[in-house]
Amino acid sequence: MRFTYCPDCGSKLSSRVLGDEGAVPWCDRCNHPWFDVFPVAAIMLVYNDRNEVLLLRQGYISTEFHNLVSGYVTPGENAQQTAIREVKEETGLDVTDLELVMTDWFPKKEMMMIGFFAKVADAPLKLSTEVDSAAWYPAETILPLLSPNPHSTSRHLAQAFLSRLINKTQI
Repeated sequence: MRFTYCPDCGSKLSSRVLGDEGAVPWCDRCNHPWFDVFPVAAIMLVYNDRNEVLLLRQGYISTEFHNLVSGYVTPGENAQQTAIREVKEETGLDVTDLELVMTDWFPKKEMMMIGFFAKVADAPLKLSTEVDSAAWYPAETILPLLSPNPHSTSRHLAQAFLSRLINKTQI
């Protein structure tokens, strides 16, 4: 979100150069900068002991491609808490190991994505109502099931996971 008016007093914002930040929206009345804000989401490549990856079908996101578990960071939460909560909410699974892998800008929605590998213990899936279906896939088979968009964080996480598996087998 790019501010045009001050959220505190309603005055139209001007622009002021603030050091390395360059020109930023500025409220002359409140003497306060208003930096652009954007949504932040966590996205998790969920995997198990057999290196199978859990892929979701969620028609409201895509009717063509599978998705990874994801969700918005809510106020008062850090990204790790979001990751654990979203995996539990969407799949019913408990995360046993969580690893921060990347941050990724998703230009289509002007959103920051924080990507994790989330290992889970074997347990039955208990899908939320926002998940149409889910299934486990051998890791080496997932790339064709994900969006081919070069900006897809799902694809970036999958490629990182596959690279890790290849490197482990070569050691």
